[in-house]
Amino acid sequence: MEYYFQLIINGLVVGSIYSLVALGFVIIYKATKVVNFAQGEMVMAGAYICFALTVQYQIPFALAFLMTLAFSVILGLVIERMILRPLIGEPIISVVMVTIGLSSILKSLVQVFWGTQIRVFPPILPQEPFILLGLPIAPVYVAAFVLCLLLFAVFSLFFKYSSIGIAMRATAFDQQAAQSMGIGIKNIFALSWCIAAVVSSIGGIILGNINGINSQLGHLGLKVFPAVILGGLDSLLGAALGGLIIGVLENVCEGVARELFNLGGFKEVASFVVLVIILMVKPYGLFGTKEIERV
Repeated sequence: MEYYFQLIINGLVVGSIYSLVALGFVIIYKATKVVNFAQGEMVMAGAYICFALTVQYQIPFALAFLMTLAFSVILGLVIERMILRPLIGEPIISVVMVTIGLSSILKSLVQVFWGTQIRVFPPILPQEPFILLGLPIAPVYVAAFVLCLLLFAVFSLFFKYSSIGIAMRATAFDQQAAQSMGIGIKNIFALSWCIAAVVSSIGGIILGNINGINSQLGHLGLKVFPAVILGGLDSLLGAALGGLIIGVLENVCEGVARELFNLGGFKEVASFVVLVIILMVKPYGLFGTKEIERV
């Protein structure tokens, strides 16, 4: 049983990071109705920027972390202002194709500057694991899980009580009504991309401190997509729960397959099997808003 408890704990840690990245998907979709297929590459870009500042330029991690967040805000603004704003009013498929092209550009830039080999962050927390319920737990796992929960709590309070958060919710509910009330829709779009870039970078930094980083980190966006669909593309709560469920499911399925059938690689498939099942049973996800079109 200890083996399976370990799988669940690891799955919760990875799932919390999935939830954080899924939050970026949901924020952009709620505000703009665009599915950002460059989300994984934004995770990768933030991780590499923090790595470069910490390792190559010897900047203390805390300062490098804050500088990475500033870079993420600038990246989000550049993407929204220079690439996506000219596409306002164009078919959604055109915007989606642009995000796919953006993902290729970001991945290529990372490979040009840092190559494809695995890079490892210097240890920030103690390496000695402590025992929880008889299981050895690395401090970085606990820190990652707690940080993700804290960020979700902060963003939940932000969207519920702050004037900007309320304006973003109003824009997501009805753009024309929000604009008629004096809300700057274009500014909300830009803010959505900035927040998505920030949470993606944080997720990348956390992952980098656990597993290291390489140019394949951008594939995280596709791995998170089933979590977004499971929870619902327009639900923040769904993003949180969907990420945790997919993270646990991946680890448990991989562990069971190795333990009972001596099979590997099932971890990469399990989440997409769930994606297909969810789309057949609940196309809008567990917490997504069901849309009814009358013709």
